[in-house]
Amino acid sequence: MLDAKINRVSNDLFLITLSPPMPGFDDFIGCWLYRKKISFIVDPGPLVTSEALVRALKELEINRLDYIFLTHIHIDHAGGVGDIAVHFPECPIICHKAGIPHLVNPSRLWKGSVKTLGKTAKAYGRIKPVSSDRFIQADEFRSDIIIPVLTPGHSAHHVSYLTDKYLFAGEAGGVFLSLDSGCEYLRPATPPRFFLEISTRSIDALIDKNPMNICYGHHGIKDNAVHMLKKNRDQLLLWEKIIKEEIQNSNNDFLMSCLNRLLKEDSLLKGFYHMSQPVRTREQEFIINSLKGYEGYLRSV
Repeated sequence: MLDAKINRVSNDLFLITLSPPMPGFDDFIGCWLYRKKISFIVDPGPLVTSEALVRALKELEINRLDYIFLTHIHIDHAGGVGDIAVHFPECPIICHKAGIPHLVNPSRLWKGSVKTLGKTAKAYGRIKPVSSDRFIQADEFRSDIIIPVLTPGHSAHHVSYLTDKYLFAGEAGGVFLSLDSGCEYLRPATPPRFFLEISTRSIDALIDKNPMNICYGHHGIKDNAVHMLKKNRDQLLLWEKIIKEEIQNSNNDFLMSCLNRLLKEDSLLKGFYHMSQPVRTREQEFIINSLKGYEGYLRSV
């Protein structure tokens, strides 16, 4: 039986860490629970951890949810929404309008996930369909507590959600990890298909909102959200410079050459060498996937 780890961040915010049964994925996927005047979760995670999430919510005495918010429909963020929807049958699900059809009929999403992620997708679990009447389009959602902000980049259907104190950024601000060694690690999340201008515009849109704290889908919270968003934007531009140079050099082992340069020249990746080997293996795979997104973008411009 899989367990979820509950971390009380503040009186109104909890980070529920979901751990799929794969080496190196123990502290990587987070579901955010906000509990105040209303209760909602952001990104219920993959199917395989759904029962663990339900048990964690029961432990926190959450018997009803006002909303389930999805930043995007990638299966590590939204793959379990079908199961969670059953446990909270009256709770609306907020999602980008382009993502909704893929959750109503997830066959194409599942096929693409397996093609991109392979065994990792299979470990996350197959997506269960959700009835179309459960959804509210993010651009039509209205609340005086939480505001959707369309932030395409990591995916075309990415949405961030802003409250007075918290920005639930999904992967719009990259992937942030606080390591046991005390090091911090920030990397872009730029899988194919990636467009730099779209991603940086989304980051700028979030900066303009002047958020206080940024809540990452992977994994944790940081204060001074604007500073963190600017760091990620600068990082995106550094990666563009390095990868463009490697494309021009026509190195036969292009991806590994890029990886080695980034690990040397991007100070925000220095935590890579403080990770355990399973986590390092996971991160190398994700970095290479992000490099493929950059390569496709730069070779097309």
